[in-house]
Amino acid sequence: MLVPMRDLTLLPKAHLHVHLESTIRWATLREIGAATGLQVPAPPDGPLVFDGFRDFADHNSLVRAALRRPEDFRRIAVEFCADEAAQGTRYAEVTFTAASHGERLGDLDMPLEVVLDGLAEGQDTYGIECRVILDHSRRRSVERARRTLELATKHAPDGVVGIGLAGEESHPLTPFASVLDAAHDAGLHLIHHAGETCGPDSIREAIGVGRAERLGHGIRVLDDVDLVAEVRERAIPLEVCPSSNVTLGLAGSFRTHPLPRLRDAGLPVTVNTDIPSIAGTSLSEEYARVREAFGYDDETLADLSRTAVDASFAPAATKERLHRETDAWLDAGGDVV
Repeated sequence: MLVPMRDLTLLPKAHLHVHLESTIRWATLREIGAATGLQVPAPPDGPLVFDGFRDFADHNSLVRAALRRPEDFRRIAVEFCADEAAQGTRYAEVTFTAASHGERLGDLDMPLEVVLDGLAEGQDTYGIECRVILDHSRRRSVERARRTLELATKHAPDGVVGIGLAGEESHPLTPFASVLDAAHDAGLHLIHHAGETCGPDSIREAIGVGRAERLGHGIRVLDDVDLVAEVRERAIPLEVCPSSNVTLGLAGSFRTHPLPRLRDAGLPVTVNTDIPSIAGTSLSEEYARVREAFGYDDETLADLSRTAVDASFAPAATKERLHRETDAWLDAGGDVV
C-alpha cells in the first residue's frame, strides 16, 4: 500500500529531554577545548560506545571541563537553538547542570545567566521557544541540590521551569526530599530520571518522594503491571529516548526498543534525544528512526509530537499554536512511497 511520507524536519516538535552539554557540536567542543588548554578527541565515526554508565559519566566530565568562559556557555546555547530549529523543534526544555558548573568555576550564577542570555539570542534569531530544567546528580550533595533550587527560583518562571534529579539511579532520591518539597512549594516543576538504569522501585520513588510530573526515560515501568496501571491512570508522560538507550546498552537495538509496548500499554510517550551529539542523532532523525523501526505512519508520528506538546510546560498559547501547525503538517500531504 502506498502511503504519504512527510518531511519530518517540518513536523513541529517539542523536545523535552535533552542535555545541553550533550548537544555541543564536536567542532565547537574541539575549538573550546583548544582555547582553554584541554585536549578533546576527534569526532567519532558514528555513536560513541561506552562500557557502562560510569564510562558515559566520565565522558560527560571531559565535556564539562572544556566549558570555562562565559563565551563558551553563550555559544553552545545559541548553537543549540540553531540546531534544534533546523530539525523542526519549535519548543524545547533543555536540561543544564548549572550549579555544578558554577561551583567548579567559582561563580555560581555565571553559567546559567550566560546560557539564558544565549538562549534568548538564539530564540530571537531562529524562531524557537526554549525553557531550562536544572538537573542535579543523585551522587552529589544535598547542599548542591539546594543551590540548584536557589538558581531555579531566581530565574523562574520564564527562564527556568523546573528541576530534577539525574545520574545513577542506585543513589536514592529520599535524601533530597526536603529540597524537592521546597521546589514544589515554590511552583517549580519536578522531572526526574527514573526507570532508565533501575527498575520499578526507582519510578515509584520518583513519583512519590520526588513528586515527578514527567519521567525521564521510564522504560522500566513495563517490569511491573501494577506500576503501568498507576502511571497510566495518573497520565504521567514518559520522556523516551531510544537512541540514547541503545548507545548506553539499555536496549539491545532500536528495533527491539520497548517504545511500541509503552504506547500499546496506553502510556503517554514522547520522543526525545537525551544525548544527541553522543548518540549520533537529532530529534527529526529520532522520529525517522521510529518511523522506520516500528512502521509508524505520519498520523502516529504527529500523535507522538502532540503528546510531547501536551506534556510540556509551555504556555497554553504555544501549545495551541503547535497543535495547529501539526494539523497543517498533516493536511499538507507528502511524497507517496
